[in-house]
Amino acid sequence: MIHPSIVASHATTTAEHVVVAENVTKEYRDGGLVVHALNGINLTLDRGEFTAIVGPSGSGKTTFLNLVSGLDSVTGGDIWLAEKRLSRMTSAELSDFRRDHVGFVFQSYNLIPVLTVAENVEYVMLLQGVPAEERAGRVERMLDRLGMHGYAGRFPNQLSGGQQQRVAIARAIVAEPDLILADEPTANLDSTTAGELIDLLRELNEENGITCIFSTHDSRIMERARRLVMLQDGCVDRDEIL
Repeated sequence: MIHPSIVASHATTTAEHVVVAENVTKEYRDGGLVVHALNGINLTLDRGEFTAIVGPSGSGKTTFLNLVSGLDSVTGGDIWLAEKRLSRMTSAELSDFRRDHVGFVFQSYNLIPVLTVAENVEYVMLLQGVPAEERAGRVERMLDRLGMHGYAGRFPNQLSGGQQQRVAIARAIVAEPDLILADEPTANLDSTTAGELIDLLRELNEENGITCIFSTHDSRIMERARRLVMLQDGCVDRDEIL
């Protein structure tokens, strides 16, 4: 069934709309050239979705995730995340907002090498000011849930790629964000490990209701997604509920 992209205004955003993109454009300048990365994206993503943003290289997948997270700013249009209009926020406000509302999972894991597994997982909660006892309990429960019991004292360089990505997922989820953004999260993993991790993320999505959005070329993610948004030349080419 084709799911139409929804053009939404600020007045129509609701608590169920985690992300609303309204006529979003993004341009980059390369010398004297203007590169049109996104061209009028209209998209609404609701709470609890498990959505894959797909398309060929250069289609605008990573750009879209960077705009949704506030890591980059739109050239035109607007994005609302958890009912906040990102373009109206200062850099400091955006940083604090990302800390409290967005969890990131990267293809390169982005763990802090000098911190143990447990310290990496609790890091965002530390920034949030979560009390130490609560942090410890949440870290222990999340590591157990992700099959990482017994690894809390290890460092990232003592883990396999799949284990590092599990730690990255734990860090993203344990802070209880509204949204998980994953940019090519299985790119550096073998087929078996990638499939296991995507299944795990989908289970966590179902259990906790956390909205998950992935950018990917990976058919394994596409097969497990509940919604596919295909980008082509910076536009939504297809939007399908599976």
